[in-house]
Amino acid sequence: MESLRIYGSHYAELSRRFAAWLGLHSTDATAVLEIAAAEERGTPLSPARLSERISLSTGATTALLNRLEAAGHITRAREHSDRRIVTLRSGGHVQERADEFFGPLAHRLDAAMSHYPPQFLEQVEAFMTDLNTTMDSHLTKEQDAMTPRSLRGPAEGTP
Repeated sequence: MESLRIYGSHYAELSRRFAAWLGLHSTDATAVLEIAAAEERGTPLSPARLSERISLSTGATTALLNRLEAAGHITRAREHSDRRIVTLRSGGHVQERADEFFGPLAHRLDAAMSHYPPQFLEQVEAFMTDLNTTMDSHLTKEQDAMTPRSLRGPAEGTP
């Protein structure tokens, strides 16, 4: 677990440096990366989903998206048949800039992982999926526990 904590620290530092390299606040850069990663997975984000992923209020997310859109880093599109649904897309240059920044590291990570058999890497991936599922579940439960009772509705067994 200590190794995972250290990796997390390195990832956070890398994200901070990427933000500085782009000339963005770290939260803005995190949002850009979340939007681009969701696109790569084929599951583009809505503003509400982005708000959840980066832990910002809807108002703060709207201000962030306004900044990113004005700078050309993202676009908001109405691609769904329900025109009220907004889809976030990264600007064309974002992936190029991310590739430029993260490319050298990706090559180094590929070289480091090439020493391990595919079956082992699949096991590591399964392990990480289990850890992430457990953490997500815990965080959701903790968030629910922290929500004031007045917002959760009546307690069980009360009228």
